[in-house]
Amino acid sequence: MMADVIAVVLLLAIAAYACAGGTDYGAGFWDLTAGGAERGKRPRWLIDHAMAPVWEVNNVWLIFVLVIMWTGFPVFFQQLFQSMWLPLTLAAVGTVLRGAGFALRKPARRLAGRRLYGAVFAVSSLLTPFFLGAAAGGVASGRVTADTKASDHAWAHPTPVLFGLLAVATTALLGAAFLAADARRFGAPDLDGYFRRRALAALGVVAALAVLTLGVAHEDAAHVWHGLTHGVGLAFVVVAAVSTLATAWLLLRPSGGWSRVTAVGVVASAVIAWGLAQRPYLVPTSLTVAEGAGADTTLRWLGVVTLVAVVLVLPAVVLLYWLDTHGELEGLTDADLRRGAGDEG
Repeated sequence: MMADVIAVVLLLAIAAYACAGGTDYGAGFWDLTAGGAERGKRPRWLIDHAMAPVWEVNNVWLIFVLVIMWTGFPVFFQQLFQSMWLPLTLAAVGTVLRGAGFALRKPARRLAGRRLYGAVFAVSSLLTPFFLGAAAGGVASGRVTADTKASDHAWAHPTPVLFGLLAVATTALLGAAFLAADARRFGAPDLDGYFRRRALAALGVVAALAVLTLGVAHEDAAHVWHGLTHGVGLAFVVVAAVSTLATAWLLLRPSGGWSRVTAVGVVASAVIAWGLAQRPYLVPTSLTVAEGAGADTTLRWLGVVTLVAVVLVLPAVVLLYWLDTHGELEGLTDADLRRGAGDEG
């Protein structure tokens, strides 16, 4: 029973990281595709200002996922990192390089340095979600097993590749939806339209890839396909579909911030649908939740730690997100500092 509860916590943490971290990855995707220095100047200006207050905080969800996985489900953790070592290693390297590139490109004095760090940030923002998605696809297709030998091509199959592409597309959707709302907050209507058009395009790609992935899963991940087309898994698929339609409608008109909510609904419901479709397995159809779980005492203490985190950490993170999306975390500009000095004088 406790193993099932911790498994649900793990799934919700993955959904939270897919939405929060995915928004940041999506901003990096649009940074990569913004064009040359002159053409991409304003989009990149918005991306820098929008990401600065929260990009480090979003990695809290990834840490939470890893802690729950290796503590609560050590057998699953071992099999996953043995079978999918290459995509997970590349994702880890991408996460580090991405953070370094974003942190260093703004203070870099030379144009060549800014371009180098910017390229590292943008390319890593594309590759990291792809490889994380590919690893998830390896789980969904049952390729993460105790018998799977560590190799560099275990992820190179239809379902993992499609999961990777779907991960990139969903991050692009989230990034564009949030950036469009930020453009309205910063009083930049041209960037509002710029990112709403890109969010609509990304939404179309997400819908197409989702249908294609579902079709491929019928043969390559039969257990997950059955779970997505029946019962509670199907219910969340329907929620994702309704959220997709609502997002499209909101993006076609000046919608305030509601398109962000529905875009998050698309991604969160899709992740939850995938997790519930695997029941009762961590890895279909070779490792159940009970078989992959740690000792009962460990699970109970992990439940206590999770409860403490929900009470102490979650409200602080939610407050931070609220302050950021309402423009309460804007940094001081040179003009602000000069005005403050003049007032004091």
